[in-house]
Amino acid sequence: MRITVSASPALRAQFFPDLDRLLALGDVRIVDDHADLPAALPGTRVLVTSWGAPALGRELLDLAPELRLLAHTGATVKPFVTGESWARGVRVTQAGAGMARSVAEASLAFTLALLYRLQRFDHALRSGADWAAASEAPPRHEILGCRIGVVGASRTGRAYIDLVRALGAEVAVHDPYFEGSVGLDDLLATSRVVALHAPVLPETRHMIGARELALMPDGAMLVNTARSWLVDQDALLAELRTGRLDAALDVFDEEPLPTDHPFRRLPNVLLTPHRAAGTVECYRRLGDIVIDEIARFAAGRPLEHEVTAEMLSRMG
Repeated sequence: MRITVSASPALRAQFFPDLDRLLALGDVRIVDDHADLPAALPGTRVLVTSWGAPALGRELLDLAPELRLLAHTGATVKPFVTGESWARGVRVTQAGAGMARSVAEASLAFTLALLYRLQRFDHALRSGADWAAASEAPPRHEILGCRIGVVGASRTGRAYIDLVRALGAEVAVHDPYFEGSVGLDDLLATSRVVALHAPVLPETRHMIGARELALMPDGAMLVNTARSWLVDQDALLAELRTGRLDAALDVFDEEPLPTDHPFRRLPNVLLTPHRAAGTVECYRRLGDIVIDEIARFAAGRPLEHEVTAEMLSRMG
């Protein structure tokens, strides 16, 4: 069984530190540069992709008549597959489950940083404020007893809920498929911290806009490690400029975030460059999930993380 792996050497080393597990499954061909993928497709039965890989459209599929499984090392497969893939009998699987823990932990870290206003202190000291001025901040809070509103009980959302509950937080959840879900307006109006973990769907586009942000209490905090799709970024910027809310953001409408973007200058905003999932352990889990899925495929067993054409429209 020919297995073609399209990933940069750096990513491949993180996904597959124990390459022998993969080598044991078949004839493995390595493609270091995605631009070289077309030449490697003939004879490929399993294709392993990583970020930056080209979409598997008709032209590439024509080069891979024997292809039967696409295994993506990340979460969303939308950029990499088309309806043509399933039409030609190519099954699709992805390793997104391996990201939940690290993104949830990053969200927890952001939550604690915001509760203690660490981003404000850091900004003040780096900007040259004297000790007394740098010590000034809105009221700070412990997570114990804090009401945290979680928008989206996704795999990551549920992992985050477990983490903050273990530290004594009171959790409210808004998700149409979650038992005990509360209304979004009520969640926003009564939560000290709002953490976003909803999927990218037509109905979630800018679900947090100017009206919704205005419902949040003074001093409340927003954590977004999901997708910028969920938030009207212009409305968020306008609200943050007032200083009324604090936010921690890992995702943006434009990435990389422009060096002159106003978010970079606000003392009440903690920023990271879309790296919530980038831990050593996370990358290894992604690789392990892909290897396990290929092993199941080779043995004729059901895949645990398969994506169907019908599921694609519901995935972020």
